[in-house]
Amino acid sequence: MLKETTLSRSVRMICVGGLALGLQAAHAQEAAADSIQKVQITGSRISSPGAESPSPLQILSSADIAASGATTLQDLLQKNPTMGTPTLSRTNSNFVTSSAGVSTVNLRNLGDSRTLVLVNGRRFVSGVPGDTAVDLNTIPTDFIERVELLTGGASATYGSDAVAGVVNIILKRNFNGLLFDASTGRSSEGDDFKKKLSLTFGTSSADGASNVMGHFGYSKQGAVFSRDRAISANDQTSKLPKTKKASDAFIPVPNLSSFAPQGHFTGDEEDFTYDRAGNIIPWNVNGGNGQAATGFNRSAFRTIAIPTERFLFATTGNYAINDKVSAFFEGNFASSKTRTNTEPFGLGSDDIYKASEGLVPAETMVNGKAVRNPLVPQYLYDRITDKDGDGLRDYSFTRRMSEVGSRTQTADRDTFRLATGLKGSVGDWTYDTYIAYGKTKEAQNSSGQVNVLNFRNALEAIPDVNDVNRNGSTTDAICADANARAFGCVPINLFGYNTVSPEALKYVIAPGSLTTSITQKLAGGSISGEYFDLPAGKIGWAAGFEWRDEQSSAVPDPLTQAGLNAGNALPPTEGGYHVREFFLETRVPLLKDQPFAKSLAFNGAFRNGHYSTVGNTNSWNAGLEWAPTSDIKFRATRATSTRAPNINELYTAPSQTFPDVSDPCEGVTATSTGKYDAGCRANPYVRANIAANGKVVLTQPDLQGVSGYDSGNPGLKAEQGRSTTVGVVLTPRSIPMLSKFTFTADYFNIKISDAILLSDRQYTLNQCYTGDAAYCKYVTRRTATVGDSSVGALKYVDSLYLNSGGKATEGIDITASWSDYVGPGRLSANIAYTYLKDFWERPQPDADRDYSVGEVGYARNKAVINLAYKWNKFGAHMTTSYTGSGALNDQFLLTNKLQPGSVKVGSKTYNDFQFTYDVAKKIELYLGIDNAFNTKPAPIISGLPGNTTGTETNASVYDPIGRRFYLGVRGTL
Repeated sequence: MLKETTLSRSVRMICVGGLALGLQAAHAQEAAADSIQKVQITGSRISSPGAESPSPLQILSSADIAASGATTLQDLLQKNPTMGTPTLSRTNSNFVTSSAGVSTVNLRNLGDSRTLVLVNGRRFVSGVPGDTAVDLNTIPTDFIERVELLTGGASATYGSDAVAGVVNIILKRNFNGLLFDASTGRSSEGDDFKKKLSLTFGTSSADGASNVMGHFGYSKQGAVFSRDRAISANDQTSKLPKTKKASDAFIPVPNLSSFAPQGHFTGDEEDFTYDRAGNIIPWNVNGGNGQAATGFNRSAFRTIAIPTERFLFATTGNYAINDKVSAFFEGNFASSKTRTNTEPFGLGSDDIYKASEGLVPAETMVNGKAVRNPLVPQYLYDRITDKDGDGLRDYSFTRRMSEVGSRTQTADRDTFRLATGLKGSVGDWTYDTYIAYGKTKEAQNSSGQVNVLNFRNALEAIPDVNDVNRNGSTTDAICADANARAFGCVPINLFGYNTVSPEALKYVIAPGSLTTSITQKLAGGSISGEYFDLPAGKIGWAAGFEWRDEQSSAVPDPLTQAGLNAGNALPPTEGGYHVREFFLETRVPLLKDQPFAKSLAFNGAFRNGHYSTVGNTNSWNAGLEWAPTSDIKFRATRATSTRAPNINELYTAPSQTFPDVSDPCEGVTATSTGKYDAGCRANPYVRANIAANGKVVLTQPDLQGVSGYDSGNPGLKAEQGRSTTVGVVLTPRSIPMLSKFTFTADYFNIKISDAILLSDRQYTLNQCYTGDAAYCKYVTRRTATVGDSSVGALKYVDSLYLNSGGKATEGIDITASWSDYVGPGRLSANIAYTYLKDFWERPQPDADRDYSVGEVGYARNKAVINLAYKWNKFGAHMTTSYTGSGALNDQFLLTNKLQPGSVKVGSKTYNDFQFTYDVAKKIELYLGIDNAFNTKPAPIISGLPGNTTGTETNASVYDPIGRRFYLGVRGTL
C-alpha cells in the first residue's frame, strides 16, 4: 500500500507547491485550507507519520480535473510540462492498425512503456496489446480523487516500467450521497461534438467504518475530418525534400496521389488515364498543359480526431471485519467504440503481381495461343509488349479502389478489472495484501481492402466464345481460370471511373478483422511500521512481495496475416511472461530539531525481481531530506531502475509498416562525391537508375511507397536507468508577506543504458551507404522499373528491437504557487515550468548520440500557468500552456544537406477558460472555452519529420482542432 500520513496545513502547501498543472477551484481550497487531512503520498510504502517523498512529487486534484472540463485524463495531463508526446491519442492514431483512439501518457518523453500507471497504488491492466501502457480512457475522470506524479526512477518502490516515473491515480472513497456532472460541447468549426454524463454515488455503514461507492460514466466525442480544416483540406507535401532549401520547408505544394479512381495505366513508353466522360487522356498528376488534375485528394477522406464513445462503470468499497482488519475491493469496467476513416485503398499492380514486379498480363495462354483480355482497351493493347519473357503482353497500373469505399476500422474495446484484499494492523505494524485480475479485449472489423488472389483471377479474363457462363452471350468476358469461376470469379474492369461492377466487387472485396486480448494477474502484499528508536525518531521499515503474470495476443484475419489483402502484412503476436519480486525499504531519521537541521532523514529501497524472460533484475534508490529550518527543505535521490522487455518487443513477428525515411542516394550521379555517394553506387540497381536518368531520380510513388517490417527480438535483455534528482522546497511561513507562497525547483538527470528501441531506419540507411555492410541486410531496393516505380528506389527498410546505445534526458522543473484574498474574492495562482537541458538517443552502442533537445516535441521551454478567482457565486479559471520553438529533426536536415537547427517552427501558446456560477448551494453551471484564441498548429507538412498523417502538423505536440466550447452543470445531491 502507499504510505498514509497526517499532514498539517503547512505540509499540505508543500504538496500543492509541487503541482505541475491545475489549481484547485478557490471554493474547494477554502473548505480544506485549515483542516488536517490524511493524504496518501506516492513514492514510498512506509506507513510512517510525518514522512514525505524525497523525490519530486506533483499533485492534481479532482477540482483541477473539474476546472479543465477534460473528457479523459490524458487531455489534462498533456498540459503538464513534464509530459512528452504520447504514442496514442485521439488525434494521432487514425492510421494505426490497432489501438486507435487509446490514450496513453509519456513522462519525460522516455516512452509510454517507461511510465508506470497505477490505480490506488496497484498496477492496472494494459490497454495496448503486447505493451504495459495503460489506456486512460478506461479510468473515469469524475471518479478520481487526485493524481500523483512522481518523476524519476521508481522501480525499487513499484517495480519494472517506472524508469521515467509513476502516475498514481487515486480514486474517491468514503463518499456519501450523489455527485453528478453533465456537459456538451463542440468546436467553433461545428464539429468535435462532445457529450458527457457521470454519476457517482456512495453510502456508509451506521458507524462509518464500512463504505461502498459506484460510478457510471458516458461520453461521446465526434470526428474531426481533415477536409474541414484549411491547413489539411488538400493533399500536399513540403517543398523542402525536393529543393533542399531551408526556406522551402513550410511551403506546401500540391501532392495529389497518383493512385486515382479512374486508374493510371503504363504501357511500354506512355502513361494514360481517363477523364469523366471516359475518354483516354495522357496522365498528368498536377494538371499541367491546361488539363484538369488527374490525381486524387486523399485528405478529403482522412480524420484528424477519431470519434470515440465510452461507457464506464467503477466501484470501490471497504468492509470493517473488526477494528483491526478490513476487506476492500475495486472494480472497473470500460467499454469503448472507436472508428477510423481513411481514403479508399490505393491498389498497385505490384500488390497483385509481386513476383513479376507488377507486370499484369493482358493476354492468357489458351491451347498454346495468347488470347487477349477483352477488357483491356485497344489503345493500351497496341502500346505494350512482352516485358517478362513469358510470351504475353504486359502492362502495369495503379488505381484508387473508390468502388470499394473508404477504409474503416471499427473497434469495440472492453476492459475489466477486479482487485480485492485485506488491510489491517498487528500491534504497531500495518499490512496490505491483495489479488487482482484484469483483462482488455478488442474486436476490430475493417473494410476497404481486397483479396489479392481473387483480384488476380478477376484481372485474367478471356472472351466467353463458348458461352461457358450460359448467359446467351459469346462476346462477354469470363475469368480464365475454371476453378476461380467455380468459386464466383467475375472479371474486373479497372479502366475508367466507376467501371467495377457490383458482381466483380463482391468477388474481390475482403473485410478484415483483428482480435486482441491482454490478461494481467497480480498477487502481492506488504508490511510496514517503525522499529528501533534513534535520537531523531524511529526507523521506518517496509517489506513485501508481488507476483505478476502478463499474457497478450493480437490475431488478424488470415488474409491480413499473409499480406493477401493488399495492405500491411500483420502476423499474429502472442506471448507472455511472469515475474516475482521482493522489496525492502527503510527511512532513517538522522537529525531532528538541531541547529541548521530542523530534520535530516535518509531513505533507501531495494528490489529484486526474477523474470521468466530475462532472469534476475535489481533496482535500488537512496535519498536524503534536509530541512535547515521549517521554511526550506532540500531533497536528493539517486536511483537505479530496471525495465524488462514487453511482449511486443520480445515476440512481434515481422509486421509491415510504411515508414517516413529520406533516401541518401537521391540525386547521386556517376561522379558525385557526397558522404553516401560511393556506397550508393556500389548497389547495382542504384547504378541502373543513374544510367537511365543521369542521377538517381525518384518518383512520387517511390517516395510514398517505402515499406518495411518491424520485428521482435527474444534475445533482448533488461534495460537499466540511472536517475538523479536534487531539489529545494521553499515554504516561507515565517515571513508574513510570503506565508502563502510555495516554491520548488528540482534538477533531474535520467540515463538509460541498453535502452530497448526499434532500430532507427534512417540510421540504418545512412550506415549502409557509408560502408557498414552489416546494415545493408535491412535494406531492399527495387530491381526493375515498373509503372511509376523506379529501379533502385527503396522498397523495404526493416527494423528490429535491440538493446541500443541508450537514451538520456536532463533538465530542471520549477513550480510556484500562491493564494490569498484579493478584493472581494480569493485569487489563486500557480506556475509550472520545465527547462530541458539535454535529450539524446544512441541507436547503437558504437554510434554517435542523436540529440533531440530543441527539436519539435522536445522544446527547451515548456510551461503552464493557472489562475483562479472566486467571488461569491462567480468563479473563473484560466490555464495558459506554452510550448517553446522547435527545429526539425537534425538527422532529416543533414540528409537534406542542411544544418541542424536551420529550420524551426515558432512557440505556441494556448489559453483555456472556465467560468462558473453557483445556482444553488451545491450546484454550479460552468462554461468553458479551450484554445480560446484559436491558436493555429505549427505547419509540420507531409514530408517533414514528425508529421501526423492527415493533420499537416504534429498532432501529439500541437492542437490540430482549434477553438472548442462546452457547457455543463455539476453538483452534489
